[in-house]
Amino acid sequence: MMNQCVSGVGLSLKREFFEAIITNPDFEIDFLEVAPENWLHFGGRLGRELRTLSERYPLVCHGLSLDIGGPSPLDVNYLKEMKTFFDFHEVKAYTEHLSYCGDTGHLYDLMPIPFTEEAVHYVADRIKQVQDILERPIGMENVSYYALLTNELTEAEFINAVVSEADCGLLFDVNNTYVNSINHQYNAESFMKAMPTERMMYLHMAGHFDEADDLKIDTHGQDVKPQVWDLLDKTYCTHGLQPTLLERDFNIPPMEVLMEEVEQIRQAQQKWQARYGQ
Repeated sequence: MMNQCVSGVGLSLKREFFEAIITNPDFEIDFLEVAPENWLHFGGRLGRELRTLSERYPLVCHGLSLDIGGPSPLDVNYLKEMKTFFDFHEVKAYTEHLSYCGDTGHLYDLMPIPFTEEAVHYVADRIKQVQDILERPIGMENVSYYALLTNELTEAEFINAVVSEADCGLLFDVNNTYVNSINHQYNAESFMKAMPTERMMYLHMAGHFDEADDLKIDTHGQDVKPQVWDLLDKTYCTHGLQPTLLERDFNIPPMEVLMEEVEQIRQAQQKWQARYGQ
């Protein structure tokens, strides 16, 4: 079982937020998340400001370019740099996308991995290598995707098999689950219930774009949709209270508006805290 490394409600940290958070000692957030590759080589003022925030709030890292499902050897030097960064900032958890980046470089286009037994073994072996180098468990996120390469296994079967064989954690993305359920015509609640509670490290919430009734695009650029809020509530009901983080990467509103969604997550958690007697 994965120990929960953080608790409460988190926010994906953007540089636009630094001043608002640093200058407000009563900023109501329980943990922050950064993409480590964006910060590995930053010093100066921004580096000092990130250190100020990581001393004040628990910090988690969500990577974009590990390329865990890719054909190229893992970048050991990159992993060692991240380990130094994690140790310096006392990072509480590291998660990545269960995908590949489509090239030998560190790209940001996340491609789905074929849902096959062969891919399970391949990816699980690479996750084990990463965990050995970092000397810590990592969590893999269920990603949004728009084309199926093959479906020898269902998505839920594939994710369960990977995290079990690799003995790693799961970052469960609620919005990705809803988006995929519409685009690939499966039941989001059934998929959510099939996820392993004991592997969950924390949850992601985000907005998506309604391209059409049967096509949703995961953008992190809109407000969280009512259907995703409903799925979050059902996730707490099924898996218990889980730390939950809000992602917003584009069309970022004023901080006070963004914090309304953070507060909505907190209220959902408080409702279930009362029910669970926690």
